[in-house]
Amino acid sequence: MHFEEFAREELPDLVRFAAVLTGDRDLAQDVVQDALVRAHQQWRRVAAADRPKLYLRKMVVNGYLSWRRRWYQRSVHTTPDVTRFAEAATPDHADRIADADRLAQLLATLSRAQRAAIVLRFYDDLDDAEIAEVLDCAVGTVRSHISRGLSSLRVQIGNGKQVVC
Repeated sequence: MHFEEFAREELPDLVRFAAVLTGDRDLAQDVVQDALVRAHQQWRRVAAADRPKLYLRKMVVNGYLSWRRRWYQRSVHTTPDVTRFAEAATPDHADRIADADRLAQLLATLSRAQRAAIVLRFYDDLDDAEIAEVLDCAVGTVRSHISRGLSSLRVQIGNGKQVVC
Protein backbone atom coordinates (compact mmCIF):
# COMPACT_ATOMS: atom_id res chain seq x y z
CA MET A 1 0.00 0.00 0.00
CA HIS A 2 1.28 3.46 -0.85
CA PHE A 3 1.61 6.12 1.80
CA GLU A 4 -0.97 8.43 0.20
CA GLU A 5 -3.62 5.72 0.16
CA PHE A 6 -2.82 4.67 3.74
CA ALA A 7 -2.90 8.26 4.99
CA ARG A 8 -6.19 9.01 3.21
CA GLU A 9 -7.85 5.96 4.81
CA GLU A 10 -6.47 6.55 8.30
CA LEU A 11 -6.74 10.35 8.55
CA PRO A 12 -10.35 10.65 9.83
CA ASP A 13 -9.85 7.97 12.51
CA LEU A 14 -6.50 9.42 13.54
CA VAL A 15 -7.87 12.93 13.94
CA ARG A 16 -10.82 11.66 16.01
CA PHE A 17 -8.45 9.56 18.13
CA ALA A 18 -6.09 12.52 18.64
CA ALA A 19 -9.01 14.85 19.43
CA VAL A 20 -10.13 12.55 22.21
CA LEU A 21 -6.54 12.20 23.39
CA THR A 22 -5.72 15.93 23.39
CA GLY A 23 -9.12 17.43 24.11
CA ASP A 24 -8.47 20.02 21.41
CA ARG A 25 -9.28 19.47 17.74
CA ASP A 26 -6.71 21.99 16.50
CA LEU A 27 -3.93 20.41 18.55
CA ALA A 28 -5.13 16.98 17.40
CA GLN A 29 -4.78 18.02 13.77
CA ASP A 30 -1.28 19.36 14.46
CA VAL A 31 -0.22 16.16 16.24
CA VAL A 32 -1.62 13.99 13.44
CA GLN A 33 0.00 16.14 10.77
CA ASP A 34 3.38 15.86 12.52
CA ALA A 35 2.94 12.08 12.83
CA LEU A 36 2.04 11.73 9.16
CA VAL A 37 5.06 13.80 8.12
CA ARG A 38 7.30 11.51 10.18
CA ALA A 39 5.50 8.43 8.84
CA HIS A 40 6.03 9.61 5.27
CA GLN A 41 9.75 10.07 5.93
CA GLN A 42 9.95 6.57 7.43
CA TRP A 43 7.35 4.91 5.20
CA ARG A 44 9.36 1.76 4.53
CA ARG A 45 9.69 1.09 8.25
CA VAL A 46 6.03 1.94 8.94
CA ALA A 47 4.74 -0.18 6.04
CA ALA A 48 6.96 -3.09 7.12
CA ALA A 49 5.61 -3.05 10.68
CA ASP A 50 3.31 -5.89 11.73
CA ARG A 51 0.52 -3.41 12.38
CA PRO A 52 1.12 -0.10 10.56
CA LYS A 53 -2.04 1.44 12.05
CA LEU A 54 -0.81 0.74 15.58
CA TYR A 55 2.63 2.08 14.65
CA LEU A 56 1.01 5.32 13.47
CA ARG A 57 -1.09 5.54 16.64
CA LYS A 58 2.15 5.23 18.60
CA MET A 59 3.58 8.14 16.62
CA VAL A 60 0.48 10.22 17.43
CA VAL A 61 0.67 9.38 21.16
CA ASN A 62 4.40 10.15 21.26
CA GLY A 63 3.75 13.45 19.52
CA TYR A 64 1.06 14.27 22.05
CA LEU A 65 3.23 13.30 25.01
CA SER A 66 6.16 15.37 23.75
CA TRP A 67 3.97 18.32 22.79
CA ARG A 68 4.27 19.79 26.29
CA ARG A 69 8.05 19.82 25.93
CA ARG A 70 7.58 21.98 22.84
CA TRP A 71 4.87 24.21 24.32
CA TYR A 72 6.95 27.31 23.85
CA GLN A 73 6.89 26.78 20.08
CA ARG A 74 3.12 26.82 19.87
CA SER A 75 0.29 29.02 20.95
CA VAL A 76 -2.54 26.57 21.50
CA HIS A 77 -5.56 27.34 23.61
CA THR A 78 -7.62 24.34 24.64
CA THR A 79 -11.36 24.54 24.89
CA PRO A 80 -13.82 22.44 26.85
CA ASP A 81 -16.22 22.61 23.87
CA VAL A 82 -15.96 19.05 22.57
CA THR A 83 -19.16 19.38 20.55
CA ARG A 84 -16.95 20.28 17.57
CA PHE A 85 -15.76 16.65 17.56
CA ALA A 86 -19.21 15.27 16.82
CA GLU A 87 -19.69 13.83 13.35
CA ALA A 88 -22.32 15.49 11.20
CA ALA A 89 -24.37 12.27 10.98
CA THR A 90 -24.68 12.07 14.78
CA PRO A 91 -27.86 13.57 16.26
CA ASP A 92 -27.28 16.58 18.47
CA HIS A 93 -28.67 15.65 21.89
CA ALA A 94 -28.13 17.94 24.86
CA ASP A 95 -27.40 15.04 27.22
CA ARG A 96 -24.70 13.65 24.95
CA ILE A 97 -23.11 17.07 24.65
CA ALA A 98 -23.12 17.59 28.40
CA ASP A 99 -21.66 14.10 28.95
CA ALA A 100 -18.95 14.66 26.34
CA ASP A 101 -18.07 18.00 27.90
CA ARG A 102 -17.90 16.48 31.36
CA LEU A 103 -15.75 13.61 30.08
CA ALA A 104 -13.33 16.02 28.40
CA GLN A 105 -13.07 18.05 31.60
CA LEU A 106 -12.42 14.93 33.66
CA LEU A 107 -9.80 13.59 31.23
CA ALA A 108 -8.04 16.96 31.27
CA THR A 109 -7.31 16.52 35.00
CA LEU A 110 -5.26 13.34 34.44
CA SER A 111 -1.56 13.18 33.70
CA ARG A 112 -0.73 12.86 30.02
CA ALA A 113 0.39 9.25 30.42
CA GLN A 114 -2.77 8.28 32.34
CA ARG A 115 -4.93 10.04 29.80
CA ALA A 116 -3.15 8.35 26.89
CA ALA A 117 -3.47 4.91 28.49
CA ILE A 118 -7.18 5.39 29.26
CA VAL A 119 -7.97 6.72 25.80
CA LEU A 120 -6.08 3.85 24.16
CA ARG A 121 -7.95 1.34 26.33
CA PHE A 122 -11.49 2.65 26.19
CA TYR A 123 -11.56 4.63 22.94
CA ASP A 124 -9.30 2.49 20.80
CA ASP A 125 -10.05 -0.78 22.64
CA LEU A 126 -6.40 -1.86 22.86
CA ASP A 127 -5.20 -4.43 25.36
CA ASP A 128 -2.40 -3.85 27.90
CA ALA A 129 0.35 -5.22 25.65
CA GLU A 130 -0.70 -3.04 22.72
CA ILE A 131 -0.92 0.05 24.94
CA ALA A 132 2.52 -0.76 26.36
CA GLU A 133 3.86 -0.93 22.82
CA VAL A 134 2.32 2.43 21.92
CA LEU A 135 3.48 4.14 25.12
CA ASP A 136 6.85 2.36 25.03
CA CYS A 137 6.61 1.17 28.61
CA ALA A 138 6.06 -2.02 30.60
CA VAL A 139 2.65 -3.70 30.76
CA GLY A 140 2.65 -3.14 34.52
CA THR A 141 3.15 0.58 33.97
CA VAL A 142 0.15 0.62 31.64
CA ARG A 143 -1.97 -1.10 34.28
CA SER A 144 -0.74 1.41 36.86
CA HIS A 145 -1.58 4.38 34.63
CA ILE A 146 -5.06 3.03 33.96
CA SER A 147 -5.71 2.08 37.57
CA ARG A 148 -4.56 5.43 38.96
CA GLY A 149 -6.35 7.37 36.26
CA LEU A 150 -9.65 5.54 36.81
CA SER A 151 -9.25 5.93 40.57
CA SER A 152 -8.80 9.67 40.15
CA LEU A 153 -11.85 9.85 37.88
CA ARG A 154 -13.94 7.86 40.37
CA VAL A 155 -12.99 10.22 43.20
CA GLN A 156 -13.90 13.25 41.12
CA ILE A 157 -17.20 11.76 39.99
CA GLY A 158 -18.02 10.53 43.49
CA ASN A 159 -17.39 13.96 44.98
CA GLY A 160 -19.51 15.62 42.33
CA LYS A 161 -16.55 17.93 41.84
CA GLN A 162 -16.93 20.41 39.02
CA VAL A 163 -13.82 20.47 36.90
CA VAL A 164 -12.89 23.55 34.92
CA CYS A 165 -10.30 23.29 32.16
